[in-house]
Amino acid sequence: MRDDVAAAIRLADYKPCDYAIDTIALRFDLEPTATRVRATSTVRRTAGEARPLVLDGALLSLERISIDGAPLPTDGYTIEPERLVIHAPPAAFTLEIDTLINPAANTALEGLYVSGGRFCTQCEAEGFRKITYALDRPDAMARYTVRIEADKARYPTLLSNGDPVESGDLAGGRHFAVWRDPHPKPAYLFALVAGAFDSIHDAFTTMSGKKVDLGVYVDDGEAPRARYAMDALKRSMAWDEKVFQREYDLAVFNIVAVRDFNFGAMENKGLNIFNAAYVLADAATATDADFEAIEGVVAHEYFHNWTGNRITLRDWFQLCLKEGLTVYRDQEFSADERSRAVKRIKDVKTLRGRQFPEDGGPLAHPARPDRYVKIDNFYTATVYEKGAEIIRVLKALIGDEAFDQGIQLYFTRCDGTAATLEDFVACFAEASGKDLSHFMHWYNQAGTPHLVARGAYDAPSRTYTLTLTQSTPPTPGQPDKMALPIPLTVGFVSKSGAELAARIAGDDAAIREHAIVLDKPSATFVFDGMVEAPTPALLRGFCAPVMLDDGLTAEDRLIQMSHDPDAFTRWEAGQRLLRDAIFAEADGKPGPSLDLLASALGRELDRAQQDAAFAALALRAPDLADLIQNAERPDPDRLFAARGVVRAAIAAKLEPRLAALADADSETPFSPDASQAGRRALKSAALDLLAALGGTHEDRVERAFARAGTMTERMAALDALGQIDGEAFNGALGSFIDMWRDNPLVVDKWFAVQAAAPRADAIDRVRALKGHELFSLRNPNRARSLIAVFAMRNLRAFHAADGSGYAFLADGVAEADALNPALASRLLTAFESWRRFDAQRQEKARAALERLAAIPTLSRNAREMVARTLE
Repeated sequence: MRDDVAAAIRLADYKPCDYAIDTIALRFDLEPTATRVRATSTVRRTAGEARPLVLDGALLSLERISIDGAPLPTDGYTIEPERLVIHAPPAAFTLEIDTLINPAANTALEGLYVSGGRFCTQCEAEGFRKITYALDRPDAMARYTVRIEADKARYPTLLSNGDPVESGDLAGGRHFAVWRDPHPKPAYLFALVAGAFDSIHDAFTTMSGKKVDLGVYVDDGEAPRARYAMDALKRSMAWDEKVFQREYDLAVFNIVAVRDFNFGAMENKGLNIFNAAYVLADAATATDADFEAIEGVVAHEYFHNWTGNRITLRDWFQLCLKEGLTVYRDQEFSADERSRAVKRIKDVKTLRGRQFPEDGGPLAHPARPDRYVKIDNFYTATVYEKGAEIIRVLKALIGDEAFDQGIQLYFTRCDGTAATLEDFVACFAEASGKDLSHFMHWYNQAGTPHLVARGAYDAPSRTYTLTLTQSTPPTPGQPDKMALPIPLTVGFVSKSGAELAARIAGDDAAIREHAIVLDKPSATFVFDGMVEAPTPALLRGFCAPVMLDDGLTAEDRLIQMSHDPDAFTRWEAGQRLLRDAIFAEADGKPGPSLDLLASALGRELDRAQQDAAFAALALRAPDLADLIQNAERPDPDRLFAARGVVRAAIAAKLEPRLAALADADSETPFSPDASQAGRRALKSAALDLLAALGGTHEDRVERAFARAGTMTERMAALDALGQIDGEAFNGALGSFIDMWRDNPLVVDKWFAVQAAAPRADAIDRVRALKGHELFSLRNPNRARSLIAVFAMRNLRAFHAADGSGYAFLADGVAEADALNPALASRLLTAFESWRRFDAQRQEKARAALERLAAIPTLSRNAREMVARTLE
């Protein structure tokens, strides 16, 4: 552990490059086990005095190095384990380096590797150094020209960044292609793809009248399943022009889908490389969630062209500048394309399910961390999802108009630069005329703020006095916390459900919704003109990423659930009631009336014609992860049992209506649009709730599986069968795999639905599946579908008191780490909440982590995660 701490890279130590590389010409001679790379770079010194040129490099065989055409003598450079040092280079020169690499042996899937017989790259964050020696840091930007040579029969398609400028045949059955990117970019945005593909093509005309050729490249025979991704790309391009006035800047934009990929997708300039899961879809093989994810990920990667590529990062500590901002942009796009209210609720569920636990555990870190060992370990929910919420906080603090002016100033001022968060925020300070130095604490402080609200109504004066107090618990390395500027959107309804208007200091007249800011540890706000005692909603639209204790009663929440005009507040009220009922059941205490709660949920079913997707969200009780997150000292077994009791009681009261929804025929013709997807979501929620009644509805759920006309309905029924202790689940699994064993993405679903099934044989089942002929740790999707899904979603089994779940994950991490350290370190995040459990579970989790720490060959990625989790 001491070695890792000593090796930490610190934000405070940032220094600009001593040298700049203005242009890079890359030449690839592709062979799976012996690819030769020639990098010709024009280099100039930027430091005032002569210094060595230090280039990053890993797993490279150096064959030749020359300066201005003359071979560099061996005493002119030193090869170190992860860098090449040229001792005394001239002030300006041409550097040529030949390296030999083995892409076929690259199981880490970083740099240049082979996937399914094709060449592919992944260079973010530090993969380019596995291709050639380079300044592999985001502030080192160069213009790239790439020549690719390969066997024409095996690799007929040759792609790289930018626009194509030349291609032709070579001797010996080989051919070449040359690509040139006119825009300076850092090495992490480099991309190359070579292989045989099926493809679809289209075009988009930009707002200035420029034609852009679009291509999506997929496995042979998969082209029809890429149509939705192409449609999402064109909609994204049009939306970015309309909303942010951002126009695409090349003549070509390509997407390539690959099976073996560590991430969801990568925004390489002009050549986005995607995990096939976020490209391929049709009604038979993809769920509505898959279609929605494809839409969001395609948009996210395209939007990076401006927020990430045109404007990149000074250093990796600024990662949330590109990722948080781009997540915000893709969330807004999806909200406009679908239901804004439902999208907001789903985003909040993701934030609370992934980021809040991270912020409350040993892996907590600010959105801009101040140190790291491996930057790969900071592609986190805090950087992405909390980063997006911080953008919303900024917008709420300065207002829509100033925000729009600030983002346009950012695009203009920082175009072509490697920026920092300070550069970004300065644009909004200038546009708004506000001092945003206090706002910067959102980026630099870890932890989720806890907000306590207490209100009192005074009838004689018709005033409602609201007192707010904020605090943020200590996190690793940050015991003391600053108060944050927290924007709140506040509204009131009466006992009968009418909206109540009031006036607060600064208001010209009584209004129904108020924007207030808590920017100190505690403050009091007085609302005048309140004609009766109100039920307050303090976090409408989930206006800030905080945990709120509002002190409301069950009666208040039932009023909110039925009458508040804000969809998030209505959904949140129902979730709070369900959570309180489950906690009461687990503790053997009285809780909210399940009769009244079921009636309120019945009213949501009455309104389902207006928004079926919202009704579906309302019907689903908080999952076990949510309950564990919100319990004082969680007992997974008791919480699981209590959740089952509450769900069964609700299901029994709504049984006829749920049965009718579950029996509904599949809609034809199929559409992935929000309206039809919402109705399928409601049917899925009905199946899920009926499963709480046990075997009573096993036949109905089995029929739903057999009759399903879409993958959404098929997986919903299969998931529901997995919750029922009967044999129908195993029979359905058998017919499912018989039909789909040749479709890798559907096979992933088959593994995942079993890994998540909360059955008594859960640990035995996942152990057996790990030895299944279709399972492989070499494919990240397959590994995640079993190991990650078990550890993240089957929480009763993962947190088994005997430690068997922890041991299973530790075994999987150890095996994955030997092949793919980035995958292994991500699997380790499942341990982040281990200290919240009882002493026996903590002992078992610690033993699993210490067993990993004792592995001498454990990667730096995994070792850092284990050390931070144990600290």
